[in-house]
Order: sequence, then structure tokens, then C-alpha cells
Amino acid sequence: MGRPSKYAPEFQNEAVRLVLDGGKSIREAAESLGMKTETLRKWVNREKVERGVKAGLTRAEVEELKALKKENARLKQHVDILEKATAFFASRGLDARK
Repeated sequence: MGRPSKYAPEFQNEAVRLVLDGGKSIREAAESLGMKTETLRKWVNREKVERGVKAGLTRAEVEELKALKKENARLKQHVDILEKATAFFASRGLDARK
């Protein structure tokens, strides 16, 4: 999805836990961890979506949507090829089904 994070996943999870489960504000947690407030805010919001607390697509849903869009594009290409083949055979008076 984006560039790789400079923070380990374990660090991210612990930082988010400080806010969501530990009762610290985002600013307090970010300052105590020596990181930018906005970075932690993004992590917290993403986790809220994952937990179903906040509206939005989960990571799994985003990945599924990407896969479905890719499959849809592939199927559209197949349909286009079949339509062209049908038109080609029809213009020559041939039945493509035989």
C-alpha cells in the first residue's frame, strides 16, 4: 500500500494499545514514545476501523477490493476479445459456435 514503515509492527501495536487500551491521549503517547502525533493518529484510526469502532474498509477488505478490481479488468478483456471474435465470424457469415 505505501512505503514501508520505519517502525516495527510490534512497536506500532504497542503504541496503539497505549491509546486505545491504556487510556493515554494520542499526544501523550506520541510524546512519550518520541514520535509524531499524526503518525500515531493514523495508526489509531486504522486500528479503530479494524476493530469495527470506526467506519471504513479494513485491510482485508482493501486487499479483497484490489483483487476483485484486477479480476474484473481481466474479465472485461476476455469479454472484449469474445465480442470481437463474434463480430469477425458474423461478418464472414460463419457461426462461431460450430
